[in-house]
Amino acid sequence: FQSKQQNLQKMQKASALELLSKVKDALNKRGATTIRGLGRVFRCIDSFDGNRKCDREEFISGIRDIGVPLTKGEAEVLMGYLDTDGDGHINFDEFLVGVRGKPSERRQAIIDKAFLKFDKDCNGYIDANDIRGTYNAKLHPKVQSGEMTEDQVFMQFLQNFNDKNNDGKVDRKEWNDYYAAVSSSIDNDDHFIQLMRTAWKLDQA
Repeated sequence: FQSKQQNLQKMQKASALELLSKVKDALNKRGATTIRGLGRVFRCIDSFDGNRKCDREEFISGIRDIGVPLTKGEAEVLMGYLDTDGDGHINFDEFLVGVRGKPSERRQAIIDKAFLKFDKDCNGYIDANDIRGTYNAKLHPKVQSGEMTEDQVFMQFLQNFNDKNNDGKVDRKEWNDYYAAVSSSIDNDDHFIQLMRTAWKLDQA
């Protein structure tokens, strides 16, 4: 039974990736490859209530409106894949990560470096209290845009982890997932790397 379930999950993932490729093609044709362009697309999809989240109906309507020829069933498969936190909605961060993919090798290297700075015993997790005095959010995109304060960004940063297993610890996957979302909201590699160095007081080497 477990093997059948795993096979089904693999098929669903493969199908979702194929559908995501269709969405990317449609966005590229519209010239929506930059953050600003993706933001416009997401605002179009989230046009009903403007809460920066799309429910199932909004997503299906929005995907069709931007010219992606998906059936209702295909749109639901894709939504299931993009809804990474399982709340029945897609938020802008999830949409960005889904469309733009995981961080590049260069970005992932600095994400790893920051994690390992605190995971001194290499056990795969860090204590949230250990990072409180070090975190600097000045270059975070939402602080730069005036949308949030530095303290708000840090509290949200902790919430992203503690909401998942509530143990006051951040594991490697949680860390990577969080920074995949941050990375996807920044177009320029050098800007992202500088943000990480500033946030975690990493050396310039």
